[in-house]
Amino acid sequence: MPLDENRPFLPVGIAVLTVSDTRTLQDDKSGQTLVERIETAGHRLAAREIVQDDVEAIRSVVRGWAKDEAVDVVITTGGTGFTGRDVTPEALEPIFEKRMDGFSEVFHRISYDKIGTSTIQSRATGGLVDATFVFVLPGSPGACRDAWDHILKAQLDYRHMPCNFVEIMPRLDEHLKRGGTQR
Repeated sequence: MPLDENRPFLPVGIAVLTVSDTRTLQDDKSGQTLVERIETAGHRLAAREIVQDDVEAIRSVVRGWAKDEAVDVVITTGGTGFTGRDVTPEALEPIFEKRMDGFSEVFHRISYDKIGTSTIQSRATGGLVDATFVFVLPGSPGACRDAWDHILKAQLDYRHMPCNFVEIMPRLDEHLKRGGTQR
């Protein structure tokens, strides 16, 4: 899709959460893949953290970031499989104000072209938490590259046409407005 070069690039604040019982910042390849792409695109890395595969720990970090005015988008990586410790979708889907089914569908379409039917082993998802976009990605660098390069990079660019997430960000919490003022 084309970029409207008459529109300015508007950087957004993006937080990256790696969900893993074993990773550290030094060996977090998926998180680092996202950080490099975020910064190369011209966005701001608003925060980065690693938490264990624990529902309450994941929710706590994402809820905190969703309330932080510096964070427009949260991207998680890890915990989307089917093993007993994979709980990221269980942690976040119940707190989504709105689900983004299209994100999962497009992600799986792209992933299918690369890894075939193995894509069904991922429960990638997306939605809104406190008017903040949240994208839940698998814990592999390849999946993070695919999601960023083929979906998020364009949708987080205000110049992307015919529409993008950035242009609707100011209206995400309009249901919270009362008498012309925001909460």
